Amino acid sequence: MPTKRSEFVQTIRAQFLGQRMRKLRDDRGLTLKYVAGYLGVEFSTLARYERAEWPFRRDHVAALLDMYGVYDDREREALVALSANAGRANHWYLDGVEPEAKLGPMPDRWWIHDRAEEICFYSPTVLPEVVQTTAYLDEVMASVRPHKPPSPGERSKRAHDISVRAKALTSREGPRLRIVVDEAVLRRPVAGRAALKAQLEHLVNLLRMHPTVDLQVLPEKATAHPGLYGGFTIYRMPQPYPEVVFVEHLGGALLIETDGAEEYSKAFNHLAMEVADSPTDSIALLNQVRERL
Repeated sequence: MPTKRSEFVQTIRAQFLGQRMRKLRDDRGLTLKYVAGYLGVEFSTLARYERAEWPFRRDHVAALLDMYGVYDDREREALVALSANAGRANHWYLDGVEPEAKLGPMPDRWWIHDRAEEICFYSPTVLPEVVQTTAYLDEVMASVRPHKPPSPGERSKRAHDISVRAKALTSREGPRLRIVVDEAVLRRPVAGRAALKAQLEHLVNLLRMHPTVDLQVLPEKATAHPGLYGGFTIYRMPQPYPEVVFVEHLGGALLIETDGAEEYSKAFNHLAMEVADSPTDSIALLNQVRERL
């Protein structure tokens, strides 16, 4: 991890550590000023640690865990390890595989999702999970890995997690969604024609009722473009945090940060501004496809 503050990158690991340490402090009703005095630092320094603007020192984390009364060995080791690796960018989530203990814990995708101000989906094969109907989602989960279908418990948990985030779209505090899909997605009869029609009607209602959700369609006539390598999701975080990218694969997902995330952001902007149809034309096409089903 970089030791110079000027070199520090606000990674997801650093943000996760800062949030965990702030929660421990808040749960005990302690002020920044009081805790900073205990550490022997300015309260503004502690605030920057918690906001992941500066790297949390390992000795400070250990001292704060003592102060907060955290004596569970596993939790202490995890947070100290996280402080030692908070500057490490990028992560490969493998299904069924826990992160290496020496690197500290990593937040799951929903932790990041819930903190984003804007979420940009490029979906060339299916609609994004948070706008899927139950029938559409069930068919996708059952069909993606027919040789290794999820257990009823796994399907229930995933459906619940997605439902919670879908409901957040209706609140003022929810993130803004920008969706770019290939035209073929609107025509692919996932779960059958009736289910597809219901899915498209659901999407039309979302777009009509919630101005924070935008849809653009990449027309079939589009030639080569920056999305040819596959779909991705960009999480644009509140300032001063940098954006991060998720790329899902059959074995899990990749979390991409720093320069790699910037490349995906440029690709999405190009798709939205240079290749895809306008939101107005896209909604017109969506309605046209829906009415023909």
